[in-house]
Amino acid sequence: MERDTHFILGVYDDEDVLLHAVEKVRGNGVKIHEVYSPYPVHGLEHVLGYKRSRLPIAAFLFGMLGTSLALTMQFYMMRFDWPMIIGGKDFAAFPDFIPVTFEMTVLLAAFGMVGVFMVSSNLKPWAQPRIFDIRSTDDKHVMAIDIAHNSALEIEKIKEILKASGATEVNNKSFE
Repeated sequence: MERDTHFILGVYDDEDVLLHAVEKVRGNGVKIHEVYSPYPVHGLEHVLGYKRSRLPIAAFLFGMLGTSLALTMQFYMMRFDWPMIIGGKDFAAFPDFIPVTFEMTVLLAAFGMVGVFMVSSNLKPWAQPRIFDIRSTDDKHVMAIDIAHNSALEIEKIKEILKASGATEVNNKSFE
């Protein structure tokens, strides 16, 4: 069976039931593909076992790149490309470089974080989103379980675990 094409969906009405359901389902050895919710649920990422994001590291590195590019650009322009003596100051007067350096740091950090987020989240402008259950954008919480990642368990056993954990509905979903 192909990965990321056949899913079992557990639909939940309440976020507290969902949080306890995630613990029960993971406790029974079922690997959860993703949980979709119409609004952020406090503590869900912890219960799902997500690790801390490395996006701040990327922001720092892109910020340092912006700082070094800004300083290099300004030093080159003022020293070699078009040297100007302004008010008897040195060619490379560092205090004059601070505003441009700050702006380049912020610009590259922001663009870099957006780019890294788009790549790591697999968000492409041409990609079609997978909608597991349209009600997950309104008032339901949906737990998606990839059948291929849970080949050790039978489909009926997974459905029983979902129903026992408080799911109001258990459905199958296939993407072709």
